[in-house]
Amino acid sequence: MARRLWANKRKGGLAVTFKMHPNKLFRSVDEKENLAFAEARGFGMLTINGDEGLLAAHVPFCICDDGARIELHLSRANPILKQMGESTECLLAVNGPDGYVSPDWYGLDNNQVPTWNYVAVHIRGVLKMLPQEELPGVVERLSAQFEGRLSPKIPWASSKMDADVYARMQRSILPLEIAVEAIDATWKLSQNKPEAARRRVSSALRDSTIGAQLPDLSRLVDEHSEAMSAEKMKTDGAR
Repeated sequence: MARRLWANKRKGGLAVTFKMHPNKLFRSVDEKENLAFAEARGFGMLTINGDEGLLAAHVPFCICDDGARIELHLSRANPILKQMGESTECLLAVNGPDGYVSPDWYGLDNNQVPTWNYVAVHIRGVLKMLPQEELPGVVERLSAQFEGRLSPKIPWASSKMDADVYARMQRSILPLEIAVEAIDATWKLSQNKPEAARRRVSSALRDSTIGAQLPDLSRLVDEHSEAMSAEKMKTDGAR
C-alpha cells in the first residue's frame, strides 16, 4: 500500500521528512513486519498537537483493512476529543521491548559509549471521529482481538452483560479511526556492532534488570544478528 511521504516545513520552506533514526541499519524492517509488530502489541500512545499544546492518550487499538485504518475509542472526557477537529493529524507510538546496553558488554576497545536497544513503531495519519452507531462494532472487534489470544479460555462477549449496563457504559466513550498515511520504525538491536559483540549483548540482556521485556529483546538481537550473518555469508559467497 502506497503511503504519503510525511514532511513538515521549516522556516524558509525546507521540507523535512520524518525519520525515527538516522542509521539505516536500524530502519531495515519492512512495512509488513512493522504493522505485524504493532498489531501484536495492540497498545500505544496516541498524540496530537492541540490548540493548547501537545496531548497524549494511552490506548488499545485494532488494525483494520490491511493497515489502512486503525480503530480505537476514547472516553468522552479525554482532552484529545475537545482539541481535535473533524480530521486531525496524529501519531500513534507503539513501544516494544527495550533495554540499557553497557559498552563493557561489547568486548571491544574503550572507545564505546552506553546506549539503549529498543523496538518502536510510529504510525502517522489522520484522526477522525466515527458515528456513534459504529461504537459496538469497534468495541467487539477490539475485545475479540485480545480475547482470542487467551485460548483455551472462552472469549468474553458483551452478551454476558446486562444490556442496560452495557449501553450505559458505551455512552461514556466515543469511536475513532486513524486513516494511516505513514509508518516508520526503529529496530535498534546492536546491528552496528560485530557479530561477537552482538552475541555478548544478547547474553547480557538476558541477565539485566534495566529495561522492559528483556528476554524478548535478547531474542530479537539474536534473530537480527543471525539474519545479518547469513546475509553477509551470502554476499561473500557471491564474490
